Amino acid sequence: MSLIAPLLQTPHTFTIVGASQDKSKYGYEVFETLTRHGHTVLPINPKYADIDGVACYPSLPDLPRNPDIVLTAAPAPVSGKVAETCAALEIPIFWMPPGTETDAAIAICQQNGVTEIHGYCPLFLYKLPRERWVELP
Repeated sequence: MSLIAPLLQTPHTFTIVGASQDKSKYGYEVFETLTRHGHTVLPINPKYADIDGVACYPSLPDLPRNPDIVLTAAPAPVSGKVAETCAALEIPIFWMPPGTETDAAIAICQQNGVTEIHGYCPLFLYKLPRERWVELP
């Protein structure tokens, strides 16, 4: 059974580390796409008070509640620290789209019981026909 498909099909609470107000950036595109598909999105970026009227938080520990999934839109070197924070806060899933993952972040997740997803971009997956989602890990 796929891990990823149920995350996309049913509403979840996502946190996006590196969310952006800049509509040309990945951090905005993924925020907008997840929101449009019915997910609650808690953006993280210390530069902003809000993104499209949604409160933006400076860091994971500052969130009002733990999300179901943390997704990073930040550069790969940030992923190790995010993985450590996910483990410390007992956040169950850390999703690293292509280009954001590192071997160290993957290892931190595996050593601390955090389910890690890497190599898949939610923006791309939402463009696939849903019947293809059964092929996802």
